[in-house]
Amino acid sequence: MSNDASPARPVALVAPDKFRGSLSAPEVVQAARAGAREAGWDVIGMPMADGGEGMLDAFGGANRTSTVTGPLGAPVEARWRLGDDGLALIESAAASGLVLAGGKEGNDPMGATSAGTGELIAQAVLAGARRVVVGLGGSAMSDGGRGAVEAVLAALDGDRPADRGVELLAACDVQTPFVDAAQVFGPQKGADAGQVVELTGRLFAQQGDYVERFGVDVSQTAGAGAAGGLGGGVLVLGGALVPGLRLVADQVGLEEAVGRADAIVTGEGALDAESFNGKVVGGVVDAAEPYGIPVVVVAGVVREDAPATRLSGLRVVDLSATYGAAASWNDTAACVARAVAEQLRALR
Repeated sequence: MSNDASPARPVALVAPDKFRGSLSAPEVVQAARAGAREAGWDVIGMPMADGGEGMLDAFGGANRTSTVTGPLGAPVEARWRLGDDGLALIESAAASGLVLAGGKEGNDPMGATSAGTGELIAQAVLAGARRVVVGLGGSAMSDGGRGAVEAVLAALDGDRPADRGVELLAACDVQTPFVDAAQVFGPQKGADAGQVVELTGRLFAQQGDYVERFGVDVSQTAGAGAAGGLGGGVLVLGGALVPGLRLVADQVGLEEAVGRADAIVTGEGALDAESFNGKVVGGVVDAAEPYGIPVVVVAGVVREDAPATRLSGLRVVDLSATYGAAASWNDTAACVARAVAEQLRALR
Protein backbone atom coordinates (compact mmCIF):
# COMPACT_ATOMS: atom_id res chain seq x y z
CA MET A 1 0.00 0.00 0.00
CA SER A 2 1.28 3.48 -0.84
CA ASN A 3 -0.03 6.53 0.95
CA ASP A 4 0.48 10.14 -0.11
CA ALA A 5 -2.41 11.56 1.91
CA SER A 6 -2.24 14.95 3.66
CA PRO A 7 -4.68 16.36 6.21
CA ALA A 8 -5.68 19.34 4.06
CA ARG A 9 -7.14 17.36 1.16
CA PRO A 10 -9.78 14.65 0.87
CA VAL A 11 -8.44 11.12 0.55
CA ALA A 12 -9.38 8.57 -2.08
CA LEU A 13 -8.58 4.91 -1.58
CA VAL A 14 -7.74 3.46 -5.00
CA ALA A 15 -8.19 -0.32 -4.77
CA PRO A 16 -8.63 -1.84 -8.25
CA ASP A 17 -8.12 -5.20 -9.87
CA LYS A 18 -6.08 -5.48 -13.08
CA PHE A 19 -7.54 -4.54 -16.45
CA ARG A 20 -6.69 -7.85 -18.11
CA GLY A 21 -4.60 -7.44 -21.26
CA SER A 22 -4.24 -3.72 -20.71
CA LEU A 23 -3.03 -2.61 -17.27
CA SER A 24 -1.81 -4.38 -14.15
CA ALA A 25 -3.43 -3.35 -10.87
CA PRO A 26 -0.40 -1.19 -9.88
CA GLU A 27 -0.62 0.54 -13.26
CA VAL A 28 -4.31 1.24 -12.68
CA VAL A 29 -3.42 2.73 -9.30
CA GLN A 30 -0.78 4.93 -10.93
CA ALA A 31 -3.22 6.21 -13.54
CA ALA A 32 -5.97 6.80 -10.99
CA ARG A 33 -3.54 8.61 -8.72
CA ALA A 34 -2.74 11.06 -11.51
CA GLY A 35 -6.43 11.76 -12.03
CA ALA A 36 -7.14 12.11 -8.32
CA ARG A 37 -4.31 14.58 -7.81
CA GLU A 38 -5.57 16.63 -10.73
CA ALA A 39 -8.95 16.78 -8.98
CA GLY A 40 -7.38 17.88 -5.69
CA TRP A 41 -7.45 14.57 -3.84
CA ASP A 42 -4.74 12.64 -2.07
CA VAL A 43 -4.51 8.91 -2.61
CA ILE A 44 -4.04 5.68 -0.71
CA GLY A 45 -2.95 3.24 -3.41
CA MET A 46 -3.82 -0.43 -2.87
CA PRO A 47 -3.59 -2.79 -5.86
CA MET A 48 -5.95 -5.70 -5.29
CA ALA A 49 -6.47 -9.25 -6.55
CA ASP A 50 -8.88 -12.10 -5.86
CA GLY A 51 -6.14 -14.69 -5.49
CA GLY A 52 -5.40 -15.57 -9.11
CA GLU A 53 -3.20 -13.74 -11.55
CA GLY A 54 -2.13 -10.40 -10.13
CA MET A 55 -1.83 -11.60 -6.55
CA LEU A 56 1.92 -10.93 -6.52
CA ASP A 57 1.28 -7.33 -7.52
CA ALA A 58 -1.10 -6.88 -4.60
CA PHE A 59 1.62 -8.01 -2.19
CA GLY A 60 4.35 -5.81 -3.63
CA GLY A 61 5.60 -7.80 -6.61
CA ALA A 62 7.94 -10.72 -7.14
CA ASN A 63 11.44 -10.68 -5.68
CA ARG A 64 12.63 -14.11 -6.77
CA THR A 65 12.82 -16.10 -10.00
CA SER A 66 13.18 -19.87 -10.34
CA THR A 67 13.57 -22.18 -13.32
CA VAL A 68 10.87 -24.83 -13.09
CA THR A 69 9.01 -27.32 -15.27
CA GLY A 70 6.52 -25.50 -17.47
CA PRO A 71 3.02 -26.76 -18.25
CA LEU A 72 4.19 -28.68 -21.33
CA GLY A 73 7.45 -29.92 -19.79
CA ALA A 74 9.90 -27.31 -21.09
CA PRO A 75 11.65 -25.19 -18.44
CA VAL A 76 10.20 -21.74 -17.67
CA GLU A 77 11.34 -18.82 -15.55
CA ALA A 78 8.74 -18.32 -12.83
CA ARG A 79 8.63 -15.23 -10.62
CA TRP A 80 7.50 -15.53 -6.98
CA ARG A 81 7.89 -13.73 -3.67
CA LEU A 82 9.37 -14.51 -0.26
CA GLY A 83 9.11 -11.83 2.39
CA ASP A 84 11.17 -11.23 5.50
CA ASP A 85 8.13 -12.37 7.50
CA GLY A 86 8.40 -15.86 6.04
CA LEU A 87 5.38 -15.47 3.77
CA ALA A 88 5.87 -16.91 0.28
CA LEU A 89 3.54 -16.02 -2.57
CA ILE A 90 3.23 -18.13 -5.70
CA GLU A 91 0.96 -17.75 -8.72
CA SER A 92 0.26 -21.09 -10.39
CA ALA A 93 -0.06 -19.21 -13.67
CA ALA A 94 3.61 -18.23 -13.44
CA ALA A 95 4.74 -21.86 -13.56
CA SER A 96 1.80 -23.80 -14.99
CA GLY A 97 -0.15 -21.12 -16.85
CA LEU A 98 -2.15 -21.47 -20.04
CA VAL A 99 -0.31 -18.47 -21.49
CA LEU A 100 2.97 -20.34 -21.07
CA ALA A 101 1.51 -23.20 -23.12
CA GLY A 102 0.67 -20.91 -26.02
CA GLY A 103 -2.94 -20.38 -25.04
CA LYS A 104 -5.86 -22.67 -25.78
CA GLU A 105 -4.61 -23.32 -29.32
CA GLY A 106 -1.08 -24.32 -28.31
CA ASN A 107 -1.91 -26.30 -25.19
CA ASP A 108 -1.82 -30.07 -24.77
CA PRO A 109 -4.75 -30.50 -22.37
CA MET A 110 -4.01 -34.19 -21.89
CA GLY A 111 -0.34 -33.75 -21.05
CA ALA A 112 -0.21 -30.38 -19.29
CA THR A 113 1.23 -30.64 -15.78
CA SER A 114 1.20 -28.74 -12.50
CA ALA A 115 4.73 -29.92 -11.65
CA GLY A 116 6.25 -26.46 -11.89
CA THR A 117 3.89 -25.08 -9.28
CA GLY A 118 4.87 -27.92 -6.96
CA GLU A 119 8.53 -27.15 -7.57
CA LEU A 120 7.94 -23.54 -6.52
CA ILE A 121 6.14 -24.67 -3.35
CA ALA A 122 9.07 -26.92 -2.47
CA GLN A 123 11.61 -24.18 -3.19
CA ALA A 124 9.70 -21.81 -0.92
CA VAL A 125 9.76 -24.36 1.90
CA LEU A 126 13.47 -25.04 1.41
CA ALA A 127 14.16 -21.29 1.36
CA GLY A 128 12.68 -20.92 4.84
CA ALA A 129 9.07 -19.92 4.20
CA ARG A 130 6.76 -20.52 7.15
CA ARG A 131 3.58 -19.82 5.21
CA VAL A 132 3.10 -20.48 1.49
CA VAL A 133 0.15 -18.99 -0.39
CA VAL A 134 -0.59 -20.26 -3.89
CA GLY A 135 -2.87 -18.28 -6.18
CA LEU A 136 -4.98 -20.62 -8.32
CA GLY A 137 -5.95 -19.30 -11.72
CA GLY A 138 -4.99 -19.20 -15.38
CA SER A 139 -3.70 -22.78 -15.41
CA ALA A 140 -3.10 -25.01 -18.44
CA MET A 141 -3.60 -28.41 -16.80
CA SER A 142 -6.35 -30.73 -15.65
CA ASP A 143 -4.02 -33.18 -13.90
CA GLY A 144 -5.72 -33.08 -10.51
CA GLY A 145 -2.61 -31.53 -8.97
CA ARG A 146 -0.71 -34.79 -9.42
CA GLY A 147 2.32 -33.11 -10.95
CA ALA A 148 2.55 -30.65 -8.07
CA VAL A 149 2.12 -33.32 -5.39
CA GLU A 150 4.81 -35.54 -6.84
CA ALA A 151 7.21 -32.60 -7.31
CA VAL A 152 6.82 -31.46 -3.69
CA LEU A 153 7.28 -34.94 -2.25
CA ALA A 154 10.35 -35.55 -4.42
CA ALA A 155 12.00 -32.29 -3.39
CA LEU A 156 11.15 -32.62 0.31
CA ASP A 157 12.20 -36.27 0.68
CA GLY A 158 8.63 -37.47 0.97
CA ASP A 159 7.54 -34.75 3.38
CA ARG A 160 4.55 -32.49 2.90
CA PRO A 161 4.94 -28.80 3.83
CA ALA A 162 2.86 -29.40 6.96
CA ASP A 163 5.32 -32.09 8.04
CA ARG A 164 7.96 -29.36 8.21
CA GLY A 165 5.75 -26.92 10.10
CA VAL A 166 4.87 -24.85 7.02
CA GLU A 167 1.32 -23.64 6.49
CA LEU A 168 0.14 -24.08 2.90
CA LEU A 169 -2.86 -22.13 1.61
CA ALA A 170 -4.42 -21.92 -1.84
CA ALA A 171 -6.31 -18.77 -2.75
CA CYS A 172 -9.41 -20.03 -4.53
CA ASP A 173 -12.46 -18.22 -5.87
CA VAL A 174 -14.46 -21.15 -7.30
CA GLN A 175 -16.52 -23.94 -5.73
CA THR A 176 -15.91 -26.55 -8.43
CA PRO A 177 -15.69 -30.15 -7.13
CA PHE A 178 -12.53 -32.09 -7.91
CA VAL A 179 -13.96 -34.47 -10.52
CA ASP A 180 -15.76 -31.63 -12.34
CA ALA A 181 -12.54 -29.74 -13.11
CA ALA A 182 -12.22 -31.03 -16.67
CA GLN A 183 -15.89 -30.55 -17.51
CA VAL A 184 -15.95 -26.98 -16.19
CA PHE A 185 -12.53 -25.75 -17.24
CA GLY A 186 -11.22 -28.25 -19.81
CA PRO A 187 -12.73 -26.55 -22.89
CA GLN A 188 -11.08 -23.28 -21.87
CA LYS A 189 -7.76 -25.14 -21.97
CA GLY A 190 -8.26 -26.64 -25.42
CA ALA A 191 -9.88 -29.97 -24.50
CA ASP A 192 -12.48 -31.30 -26.92
CA ALA A 193 -15.53 -33.29 -25.82
CA GLY A 194 -13.75 -36.65 -25.96
CA GLN A 195 -10.77 -35.33 -24.03
CA VAL A 196 -13.05 -33.89 -21.35
CA VAL A 197 -14.53 -37.37 -20.84
CA GLU A 198 -11.08 -38.94 -20.64
CA LEU A 199 -9.76 -36.27 -18.27
CA THR A 200 -12.81 -36.68 -16.04
CA GLY A 201 -12.09 -40.39 -15.82
CA ARG A 202 -8.52 -39.60 -14.82
CA LEU A 203 -9.76 -37.28 -12.10
CA PHE A 204 -12.02 -40.00 -10.68
CA ALA A 205 -9.05 -42.35 -10.61
CA GLN A 206 -6.82 -39.68 -9.07
CA GLN A 207 -9.40 -39.01 -6.38
CA GLY A 208 -9.30 -42.65 -5.38
CA ASP A 209 -5.52 -42.73 -5.48
CA TYR A 210 -5.34 -39.75 -3.12
CA VAL A 211 -7.55 -41.58 -0.62
CA GLU A 212 -5.50 -44.76 -0.89
CA ARG A 213 -2.06 -43.16 -0.70
CA PHE A 214 -2.64 -40.20 1.59
CA GLY A 215 -5.99 -40.75 3.30
CA VAL A 216 -7.30 -37.48 1.85
CA ASP A 217 -10.76 -37.44 0.26
CA VAL A 218 -10.71 -34.38 -2.00
CA SER A 219 -14.36 -34.97 -2.97
CA GLN A 220 -15.46 -33.45 0.33
CA THR A 221 -14.06 -29.93 -0.26
CA ALA A 222 -15.67 -27.34 -2.52
CA GLY A 223 -13.09 -25.73 -4.78
CA ALA A 224 -10.85 -28.80 -5.00
CA GLY A 225 -11.35 -28.67 -8.78
CA ALA A 226 -9.79 -25.21 -9.02
CA ALA A 227 -6.87 -24.90 -11.45
CA GLY A 228 -7.58 -28.27 -13.02
CA GLY A 229 -7.72 -30.01 -9.66
CA LEU A 230 -4.63 -28.35 -8.24
CA GLY A 231 -6.87 -27.27 -5.37
CA GLY A 232 -7.20 -30.95 -4.51
CA GLY A 233 -3.46 -31.39 -4.76
CA VAL A 234 -2.99 -28.65 -2.18
CA LEU A 235 -5.34 -30.52 0.17
CA VAL A 236 -3.30 -33.68 -0.29
CA LEU A 237 -0.18 -31.73 0.63
CA GLY A 238 -1.80 -30.80 3.93
CA GLY A 239 -2.94 -27.37 2.84
CA ALA A 240 -6.27 -25.55 2.88
CA LEU A 241 -8.36 -23.62 0.37
CA VAL A 242 -9.35 -20.08 1.32
CA PRO A 243 -11.30 -17.35 -0.50
CA GLY A 244 -8.68 -15.41 -2.44
CA LEU A 245 -10.15 -11.94 -2.04
CA ARG A 246 -10.51 -12.30 1.72
CA LEU A 247 -6.93 -13.49 2.02
CA VAL A 248 -5.58 -10.56 0.00
CA ALA A 249 -7.82 -8.02 1.73
CA ASP A 250 -6.73 -9.17 5.18
CA GLN A 251 -3.06 -9.16 4.22
CA VAL A 252 -3.01 -5.65 2.73
CA GLY A 253 -5.36 -4.10 5.32
CA LEU A 254 -8.27 -3.16 3.08
CA GLU A 255 -10.79 -2.56 5.87
CA GLU A 256 -8.47 -0.25 7.80
CA ALA A 257 -7.74 1.76 4.65
CA VAL A 258 -11.44 2.09 3.81
CA GLY A 259 -12.02 3.62 7.24
CA ARG A 260 -9.49 6.36 6.46
CA ALA A 261 -10.91 7.31 3.05
CA ASP A 262 -13.41 9.93 1.93
CA ALA A 263 -14.11 8.08 -1.31
CA ILE A 264 -13.22 4.75 -2.90
CA VAL A 265 -12.08 4.08 -6.46
CA THR A 266 -12.09 0.49 -7.72
CA GLY A 267 -12.49 -1.20 -11.07
CA GLU A 268 -11.50 -3.88 -13.56
CA GLY A 269 -11.36 -4.49 -17.28
CA ALA A 270 -14.87 -5.91 -17.68
CA LEU A 271 -17.62 -5.34 -15.12
CA ASP A 272 -20.16 -8.17 -15.21
CA ALA A 273 -22.21 -10.46 -12.99
CA GLU A 274 -19.09 -12.24 -11.74
CA SER A 275 -17.63 -8.94 -10.51
CA PHE A 276 -19.82 -9.27 -7.42
CA ASN A 277 -19.17 -12.97 -6.84
CA GLY A 278 -15.99 -13.14 -4.78
CA LYS A 279 -14.16 -10.68 -7.02
CA VAL A 280 -12.32 -7.46 -6.26
CA VAL A 281 -14.96 -4.90 -7.23
CA GLY A 282 -17.71 -6.56 -5.22
CA GLY A 283 -15.43 -7.03 -2.23
CA VAL A 284 -14.33 -3.40 -2.20
CA VAL A 285 -17.91 -2.19 -2.59
CA ASP A 286 -19.00 -4.41 0.31
CA ALA A 287 -16.13 -3.12 2.48
CA ALA A 288 -17.15 0.49 1.80
CA GLU A 289 -20.87 0.04 2.43
CA PRO A 290 -20.81 0.30 6.26
CA TYR A 291 -19.01 3.64 6.02
CA GLY A 292 -21.52 5.23 3.64
CA ILE A 293 -18.80 6.78 1.50
CA PRO A 294 -19.07 7.21 -2.28
CA VAL A 295 -17.62 4.51 -4.51
CA VAL A 296 -16.38 5.09 -8.06
CA VAL A 297 -16.16 1.99 -10.27
CA VAL A 298 -14.12 2.36 -13.44
CA ALA A 299 -14.36 -0.42 -16.02
CA GLY A 300 -13.04 -0.90 -19.52
CA VAL A 301 -16.51 -2.09 -20.42
CA VAL A 302 -19.72 -2.74 -18.48
CA ARG A 303 -21.40 -5.94 -19.64
CA GLU A 304 -25.16 -6.30 -19.97
CA ASP A 305 -25.27 -8.88 -17.20
CA ALA A 306 -23.76 -6.53 -14.62
CA PRO A 307 -26.39 -6.57 -11.84
CA ALA A 308 -28.32 -3.31 -11.75
CA THR A 309 -29.17 -3.80 -8.08
CA ARG A 310 -25.47 -3.90 -7.15
CA LEU A 311 -24.62 -0.91 -9.34
CA SER A 312 -27.31 1.24 -7.75
CA GLY A 313 -25.73 4.05 -5.76
CA LEU A 314 -22.28 3.58 -7.32
CA ARG A 315 -20.62 6.02 -9.68
CA VAL A 316 -19.89 3.68 -12.59
CA VAL A 317 -17.79 4.72 -15.59
CA ASP A 318 -17.73 2.56 -18.72
CA LEU A 319 -14.54 3.69 -20.45
CA SER A 320 -15.55 2.23 -23.82
CA ALA A 321 -18.93 3.92 -23.78
CA THR A 322 -17.55 7.20 -22.43
CA TYR A 323 -14.35 7.65 -24.43
CA GLY A 324 -14.72 5.12 -27.24
CA ALA A 325 -13.61 1.50 -27.51
CA ALA A 326 -10.35 2.33 -29.27
CA ALA A 327 -9.23 4.81 -26.61
CA SER A 328 -10.37 2.52 -23.81
CA TRP A 329 -8.25 -0.35 -25.12
CA ASN A 330 -5.23 1.47 -26.56
CA ASP A 331 -4.90 4.36 -24.10
CA THR A 332 -6.38 2.84 -20.99
CA ALA A 333 -4.23 4.69 -18.47
CA ALA A 334 -5.21 8.09 -19.84
CA CYS A 335 -8.88 7.11 -19.83
CA VAL A 336 -8.67 5.90 -16.23
CA ALA A 337 -6.97 9.11 -15.15
CA ARG A 338 -9.56 11.24 -16.90
CA ALA A 339 -12.49 9.28 -15.49
CA VAL A 340 -11.17 9.42 -11.94
CA ALA A 341 -10.45 13.15 -12.20
CA GLU A 342 -13.97 13.85 -13.42
CA GLN A 343 -15.67 11.71 -10.80
CA LEU A 344 -13.63 12.95 -7.84
CA ARG A 345 -13.92 16.56 -8.95
CA ALA A 346 -17.69 16.14 -8.84
CA LEU A 347 -17.45 14.81 -5.27
CA ARG A 348 -15.50 17.73 -3.84
